[in-house]
Amino acid sequence: MGIIEKLLSGIQYLLPQHLLSRLVYAFMRIRLAPVKNTQIVLIGSMAGVDWSEAKKENISDFVTFNDFFTRELVDGARPIDADPQSLVSPSDGRISQCGRVTNDRILQAKGRHYSVRSLLANDPASAEFINGFFHTIYLSPRDYHRVHMPFEGTLQRMIHIPGRLFSVAPYTVRQVPNLFARNERVVSIFDTSHGPMAVVLVGAMLVSSMETVWSGVVTPPRGRKVTRGDWSRRNIHLKKGEEMGRFNMGSTVIMLLPPGAVSTFDHYESGDSVVMGQKLGRLC
Repeated sequence: MGIIEKLLSGIQYLLPQHLLSRLVYAFMRIRLAPVKNTQIVLIGSMAGVDWSEAKKENISDFVTFNDFFTRELVDGARPIDADPQSLVSPSDGRISQCGRVTNDRILQAKGRHYSVRSLLANDPASAEFINGFFHTIYLSPRDYHRVHMPFEGTLQRMIHIPGRLFSVAPYTVRQVPNLFARNERVVSIFDTSHGPMAVVLVGAMLVSSMETVWSGVVTPPRGRKVTRGDWSRRNIHLKKGEEMGRFNMGSTVIMLLPPGAVSTFDHYESGDSVVMGQKLGRLC
């Protein structure tokens, strides 16, 4: 298995990652009914999507495959944990890793770490997360692809960091060093009553677009330089469970909290399934 993982991961260094993603971007937005309906039925079935959760009941109601992929769920499909002090999962998916940040180092996989500063492109808030807490959640194609607030906060800034587009499938995460700090990503820094919070949307192979509710589509287009936007005067205040962004294909969400923010941390193992709104811990 290790040899196969190394081979599959090694091939990704050679692939035209951004070109492939641009092709997928176009493929997901075909409006011709026979084509997009076939895409929805075949890919949705292969991925194991739970059709009963979608607010739109008929495939003809979806304009494109991407419209289906980022589908809104029926009311009540993802109840938000009612404890006012709870920290909830920002998305559906599986726990990749979670726990304590060790000094500046975040666990990527067994034997592999990456730094908070590199993940956040040296944002001033980086120092606040040293020895803090993190959750890394991997979204597969079957999952609900909207990202919601883990708890209440006010947006301070958003950073778009260009980079590679390695797959974020578990086998690649185990093999590619510093993967989450190398891939393209969108970082949102929030001010909360428990200190700063970072929510990072990580792009990946064939993840052709990421967006936020306050700015719309962030990528594409893709630049070559880090871009930082100051949103502190816009009064973008979101409550726990409110939508903050979405992936237009599966990827990974990373959440960072300072060391004094969490009083209890619910136990999760790598690979455990979670759904948006599920309790991950309790805030101080």
